[in-house]
Amino acid sequence: MSRSWERKVRKNMSVVNKNRKKQGNGQIVFNAEKSEKIVGRNYIAPIMLILFIGMYVFLMSGSSEFKMDTMFWVTIGCYILLATLFFFRRPYITIGKDFVQSRRLTGDKRIPVSGIKGIVAQKGYVIVEQHKGGNWMFSKLTNRFPTDEIAEKLQVFAQVNGIPFQQK
Repeated sequence: MSRSWERKVRKNMSVVNKNRKKQGNGQIVFNAEKSEKIVGRNYIAPIMLILFIGMYVFLMSGSSEFKMDTMFWVTIGCYILLATLFFFRRPYITIGKDFVQSRRLTGDKRIPVSGIKGIVAQKGYVIVEQHKGGNWMFSKLTNRFPTDEIAEKLQVFAQVNGIPFQQK
């Protein structure tokens, strides 16, 4: 299918979906943009935050002139909330037809094919090299990503889009 045809179909689908929404019906999803989402699990950041909280409580409780008032417990509660947020907000990589998307610290980011310089796969690591900006690294150690599965899918993605793929 040509890209102009896909654009026409998407445009018409948005018009149909707006009309269906006005009538109270569900939306029709056009599956031209197929993507695969692979998720990991973040353990290191929550563990580091919990250790930091423990050290903070230990050092502050040893001080004689420090009293544990309400603000102290609010601070402890906020750090525990931040640790649970990091634990339950799972990192992911989405491999689409012409993009790679992932959750970074500043939010969800997407790299189009034109922005990818190359892909390097090693044991336990997969690195997506960009023309502009820092490289994206997906690690089995830090974020518990299934790097073998990611490497296989990115190899197919690289072959389809003509991106250099290097297996080490």
